[in-house]
Amino acid sequence: MRLQQALAEADEARTPQRLLVATGLASLGLAVGSLLLWALVRAHRRFAGRLVEVAEEKLAQTGLTDVVSLRASRVLEFQRGLLRAVTVGAGMVVVYSTFTFVLRRFPYTRPWGESMRGFLFTTVENLALGVVNAIPGLFTVALIVLIMRFILRLLGIWFNAVEAGRTRVQWLYPETAQTTRRLVSVLMWLFTIVVAYPYLPGSQTDAFKGVSVFLGLMLTFGSSGLVNQIMSGFMVTYSRAVRVGDYVRIGDVEGTVLHLGILSTKLKTFRGEEATIPNSVVVSQTTTDYSRFAEVKETFTPTSVTIGYDTPWRQIHALLLMAAERTPGVRVEPKPYVLQEALQDFYVKYTLFVCLDAQDQRYFTLNILHAQIQDLFNEYGVQIMSPNYLADPAAPKVVAKKDWYTSPARVDEGASTAG
Repeated sequence: MRLQQALAEADEARTPQRLLVATGLASLGLAVGSLLLWALVRAHRRFAGRLVEVAEEKLAQTGLTDVVSLRASRVLEFQRGLLRAVTVGAGMVVVYSTFTFVLRRFPYTRPWGESMRGFLFTTVENLALGVVNAIPGLFTVALIVLIMRFILRLLGIWFNAVEAGRTRVQWLYPETAQTTRRLVSVLMWLFTIVVAYPYLPGSQTDAFKGVSVFLGLMLTFGSSGLVNQIMSGFMVTYSRAVRVGDYVRIGDVEGTVLHLGILSTKLKTFRGEEATIPNSVVVSQTTTDYSRFAEVKETFTPTSVTIGYDTPWRQIHALLLMAAERTPGVRVEPKPYVLQEALQDFYVKYTLFVCLDAQDQRYFTLNILHAQIQDLFNEYGVQIMSPNYLADPAAPKVVAKKDWYTSPARVDEGASTAG
């Protein structure tokens, strides 16, 4: 059979008429291929222009803003790229088919044309068989994913009920419900990938295994810092150190908690700034929550002055308490109180403790309180100063007994004035 084919091709190669016919067919094939390529280029230009016209019509009808228009242009760019890829692919098929047809017209190049056609048919056949053989596996993967989505949806409803307070469990708090839901979702999706992996098309090939090993190495060597931040985020969440909406101090930053993320915590300062603090820093810093017990218990805010020993302490107590009474934003209950925190070398340190109505307004409330303190001290002729000297004064710095109850001090003022 092969000998007969070889003899026929040798005879064909020595026959000028058959070579002329082959040349004519090859020229016709080249002409048809060129015409198809020209038609593809024209069709690409026409469809690309039509995409721009459709996008402009949509924008004109909806009256979108500049930001949305920018997004629309990115979608348009994606569509152009997709159209370009389809055109290039179709052009490559036309060129490949044309060359195969031309090479098969002549006896000397026919083996190349036959091998090219065989390669094309074999490739298409293998792809088609691969798609058909992958259908059962893909169906199994889709079924596993659907079951997992149904389970996760049920769990999401339950976690939302816990967060809203409709369901109560001893081991889960409302503020940690959403984080726990995300963690459970990630673990269950990882379990889904492990279960569905053997059914994925090509999962048993060496290329697929090589990509899996490469991704594993990337995660191993490149995720140490990321894992540290994620674990710190879990510590912040499950320790319930802070909550969204609380006014806190983390290190040197004070503000209202806007967001508790896996990687960072965001605060809004009283200046209107947004401070982003990595969770590893939150864990390593001392965190003070001013709002946690402000509504149900006593959360006192201190402010201090230092006054010389020649001023009656009862008068200082009374002046500080009067300043607290005159300040809006300071609670009447629990009552403010004053402590003498230290007897320093040259002066006494008095600290006024007050409860605030709004912790996130503490700086503004303290500003008014400090102004009231200055006004009252000026009104009663008391100097706010911390004296220092190098030698003993000529007269002792003491308060005469007749001045112990200088206005506005009360006669019943005792040694302890807590409240």
